[in-house]
Amino acid sequence: MITKPIRFLLELADAPRRVKGQIVLALDTALVLIGLYTVLALRFEDPAFLNRAPQGYTALFAAMAVATPASLILLQIPRIKLGTLEGRAILRIVFAAGILGLILIAAGALLQVLVPRSVPFAFAALFFASALMMRVAGVQLVTHAADHDGAADRVAIYGAGAAGIQLASSLRQSRELRPVFFVDDDPKLRGVMVAGLPVFAPNLLREKLDRHQLAHVLLAMPSAPPHRVKAIADAVGSLGVEVRSLPSYVDIIARNEGIGLRTVEPGELLGRGVVNLDAPDIASTYAGRGVMVTGAGGSIGSELCRQLLECRPVRIVLFEQSEYALYAIHHELAPLAEASGIGLVARLGSVNDHARVESVLLQERVDTILHAAAYKHVPMVEDNEIEGARTNVLGTRTVALAALAANVERFVLISTDKAVRPTNVMGATKRLAELVIQDLATRSAETKFSMVRFGNVLGSSGSVLPLFQRQIQAGGPVTVTDPEVTRFFMTIPEAARLVLLAGSYARGGDVFVLDMGQPVKIIDVARRMIELSGRRVYDPATGSGDIRIEITGLRPGEKRYEELLIDHDNLRDTPHPKILRAEEHMLSEIEIKAIIREIEAAIEHQNPDRVRKVIEARVDGYRRPDHAAVQIAAGRGCELPPAALPA
Repeated sequence: MITKPIRFLLELADAPRRVKGQIVLALDTALVLIGLYTVLALRFEDPAFLNRAPQGYTALFAAMAVATPASLILLQIPRIKLGTLEGRAILRIVFAAGILGLILIAAGALLQVLVPRSVPFAFAALFFASALMMRVAGVQLVTHAADHDGAADRVAIYGAGAAGIQLASSLRQSRELRPVFFVDDDPKLRGVMVAGLPVFAPNLLREKLDRHQLAHVLLAMPSAPPHRVKAIADAVGSLGVEVRSLPSYVDIIARNEGIGLRTVEPGELLGRGVVNLDAPDIASTYAGRGVMVTGAGGSIGSELCRQLLECRPVRIVLFEQSEYALYAIHHELAPLAEASGIGLVARLGSVNDHARVESVLLQERVDTILHAAAYKHVPMVEDNEIEGARTNVLGTRTVALAALAANVERFVLISTDKAVRPTNVMGATKRLAELVIQDLATRSAETKFSMVRFGNVLGSSGSVLPLFQRQIQAGGPVTVTDPEVTRFFMTIPEAARLVLLAGSYARGGDVFVLDMGQPVKIIDVARRMIELSGRRVYDPATGSGDIRIEITGLRPGEKRYEELLIDHDNLRDTPHPKILRAEEHMLSEIEIKAIIREIEAAIEHQNPDRVRKVIEARVDGYRRPDHAAVQIAAGRGCELPPAALPA
């Protein structure tokens, strides 16, 4: 429980700088008058010395009361922070004390008041000592109050060298962490106070941690070899405390190797405001319903599950083929779902297994399906056409037919901009999946089928963000396939929100797209990631910089430019200004059945060339990539200097 004095001290510490300066100035002025009275009383050996010459000394005290604040303000003494009483601040107080001594001599001469020669020197010394003690006491009182407040985590610092002293000084200015003592293996520091904190030997660490009830130890040894830091971290961590290793300020400023690197957040790379997709339609559509997410362990699927928790469905069914991915998302969401009173069901299964999918839909009374399960990595599907077609086309059809059989209210297919005039198998199979859903929508009276198409998702398992991050952490190079490659980008939360919102607008057979702004060059993303990580792009002309950017050549099936719409002339508005409904060409039921038969035959005979022939015949804009013309061989990349990068 916080007492009133502690609360008062904390409020005082949080007061505006101007208010604290006025308080310090008033206290310093009081110290001047008290010090002057004390020195004169001792000099005259009479506490009632003012009775001898009341008018003269009264005028002297009045003059000092006026001159002191003006002098201290001029010398900027009230601006000295209590927590930074380093050498220069102390010298400023010494200088102020000397100036006040001279002012006392001058005032005595002007007022013709007897001021013995020893008085100004004694007065200046007494003011310096009392002003310094007042500041030290203030720091200790505020620190004591913060310790009893309980808001700050008390920590120990391992390493009482320059880095440890800098760290302790910095932490004293924060309200989050409070240093309590140092630990150092240097025998010369045992029993010594460093930066106002005691230094203990490592063998006393367990005892001191228990005594002070600390849960954190900060390692301040930036110059120590990595193997030694790891050994100390392991030893300290075995005591049941959290260990963190911090670099020195010098290393951070100098940007030495391994220092200053930070994780870049996806939203920092967009170069635009995040699209606001909050709408009451989302909650009303999913509240009280049973919702199943296929591919629930993937990047998009898992984010859909997280955001569904806010919509208050009666249950969320996590449907996933990967056992580990299903375990991970279920483990993450289970406590949140329980706290919200939402049922959370984990179901292993393949989207190609009709009996399994339909059984789960009926048993769990699913009202809405968000179909995120798909193979999405372009080069991987390019070399595995049969499995790409099996999951992306037949798997989508299997789940959709199971939804019809179970009378599911809504089915939302998550598609991609790579489905528009695709040059790769992945995009083509996603386009075929769209055509399958559009066909079923024309023959469905109960289930509302729709799909949502968007661009690249920053931070997903197949996006450039984790790839570039790993390359930057490894010291480079960062590889870009072509300097002209552009993509539409959005964050995972935006993409998931779009899917949920589009599902609420569905009327049947809808193709929803998001107004994602202007496409972004991948090379700009690479450059910005390097800079935001605290590094510089390497310039081969000058030899300056840290991370190289290398051009490796387009991969098979990769396009320089992506599109979101097949026909730009047939767009319709929706209730949300950033979401559009596209009216696009559809295939007949007979044509769709022919496509399915051909793909099934290709899978049965394990004939990838037959899959490509179906795609060529049925998907607008698709053509087989000229693999020989694509530069992907290792070592054929070229290095691009910063000057060649667009600003």
